Amino acid sequence: MDDWQDRVDAVWDDETLTDEQVVERIDALAGERPEDDAVALFERAGARDSAGLEAEAELLYRRALDGGLDDERRTRATIQLASTIRNLGKVDEALAMLRAEYETEPRGPLHDEAAAFYALALVSSGEAARAASIALETLAPHLSRYTRSVTGYAREIADGHA
Repeated sequence: MDDWQDRVDAVWDDETLTDEQVVERIDALAGERPEDDAVALFERAGARDSAGLEAEAELLYRRALDGGLDDERRTRATIQLASTIRNLGKVDEALAMLRAEYETEPRGPLHDEAAAFYALALVSSGEAARAASIALETLAPHLSRYTRSVTGYAREIADGHA
């Protein structure tokens, strides 16, 4: 699998490729694996998502998630699927998926990424203040100063007091 994943990563890293070429090359690599291989489905979904083929990506992400992915890829697939379906107008479903990922404990290595996409979905749903609160609360621990203040303000926004 490592050699295969290295070859997939090389496609993603090749900035000279067009979106269509990425899809073609990822599909060729996915063809080396069983048709229901969750990781190959995830990579195919990502290629289509990146190329703006969201409807095709949605189906592949769902198949990949149903097929079982390791924790990191499951999180990535969830975030990417939620972003895709938000773009397709399925904001409520995207919000539910991202809220669940954002609230997962213990917080995983992609927690901040989940927060960013959760905030985007909140904006799409008309909840800009809640989105700002999530974004600021996520940003606060990364600040060199004012962490406590920014965290407090983020909570005030969430409580409707800002």
